[in-house]
Amino acid sequence: MAATRYVALLRGINVGGNNKIAMADLRDLFEQAGHAEVESYIQSGQVLFASSAPAASLEADIERAITDRFGLEVPVVVVSHAKLRTVVRKAPEGFGQAPDTYHSDVIFLKKPLTPAKAMEVVRTRDGVDQAWRANGVLYFARLSELRTKSMLSKIMGTPQYKLMTIRSWSTTVKLLSMLDAAASA
Repeated sequence: MAATRYVALLRGINVGGNNKIAMADLRDLFEQAGHAEVESYIQSGQVLFASSAPAASLEADIERAITDRFGLEVPVVVVSHAKLRTVVRKAPEGFGQAPDTYHSDVIFLKKPLTPAKAMEVVRTRDGVDQAWRANGVLYFARLSELRTKSMLSKIMGTPQYKLMTIRSWSTTVKLLSMLDAAASA
């Protein structure tokens, strides 16, 4: 079976001093699990890799390996190169195109959470926030000058939030460019 390229998005590591995992140790964990071309991006839990393992088992396998090695319960969302390409290229019109005006984020979802169910807890404030569901994710933009009035933080106390991981638009685009570069090499 040919290897497929993925990015694993680890939720809540190395943020605010919690769930500390050195990126070198995380890369080693992925290599020991049999994944290839392992590369990490910044300290907050993005690991790019190639694998011929069944896609359906990757999230659970990676979560189990993290728990076994580091003693941490870390939710993981695995996104294929093809899906990430769709998320970026088919984003709502203009999304992420005005970074000085809007803070733009992509909210990736872990099954069984669906975009429809996730949108039930996403609130927006008129004149501040905008939210869309498309391509299996949620897109969220908030006016930069009013970001402290944004409703995005209100999702944090919900049960659904445990099945979400948020990445900035710039990080999302960078991850795609890294997967594209690896595929071209």
